[in-house]
Amino acid sequence: MDERIIAACDGASKGNPGPAAWAWVTADAAGRPQRWEAGPLGTATNNVAELTALRELLATTDPGVPLEVRMDSQYAMNAVTKWLPGWKRNGWKTSAGKPVANRELVVAIDELLGGRDVSFRYVPAHQVDGDPLNALADQAASEAAVAQRPAGTRHGAAELPVPAPARSTKTRAGGAGAAAGPGAVGRTPRTGGTIRAKFAGRCPCGKPYAVKDMIAKTPQGWGHPECRTALAEA
Repeated sequence: MDERIIAACDGASKGNPGPAAWAWVTADAAGRPQRWEAGPLGTATNNVAELTALRELLATTDPGVPLEVRMDSQYAMNAVTKWLPGWKRNGWKTSAGKPVANRELVVAIDELLGGRDVSFRYVPAHQVDGDPLNALADQAASEAAVAQRPAGTRHGAAELPVPAPARSTKTRAGGAGAAAGPGAVGRTPRTGGTIRAKFAGRCPCGKPYAVKDMIAKTPQGWGHPECRTALAEA
């Protein structure tokens, strides 16, 4: 009998860095949610939370069963599907010669992927009619980041998390996606600088940022300061 696990994993950081947590949700081959778990991380960044979520998902699923992982973090997905071989060849240095960020998590994930049938699928976050498993993982991670307590079926949870409604990228006043360009912030930063977001928006890594979060200009638009470098790595 053919078996297959469909899963989503996500991380959250309230402040980036700030109170953070990871979460995953697994489903059967038809996409029906079966199990979920979330855990606190104390203070951490979005990238640490995202990578931890993937590590925890891989550690808890049967390595003998094919696994499809759905993620909304381009950073975490690229780290283990695109950049990892080059990092290993370069002695765990980026193409710019800098030490790889979050190396311990990436190494642990690499070991857990060994010999397994794992495919990755990028799914945009917080989209109307978006991926339901990703929405569940996102909500679970967000709630655990705030509560700083573990949760999930293993901890006796009888109900699934209830995802928040998808948010529009339009502003109330102007209608355009305010977070997509310099109009999203109070002033234009110096090259390499960071500022506080005037409006909520979405980083090119796929994760949102909130009003007053620190953001910076990345190669693909406004986003998290750490993604300024991570999104340019190869």
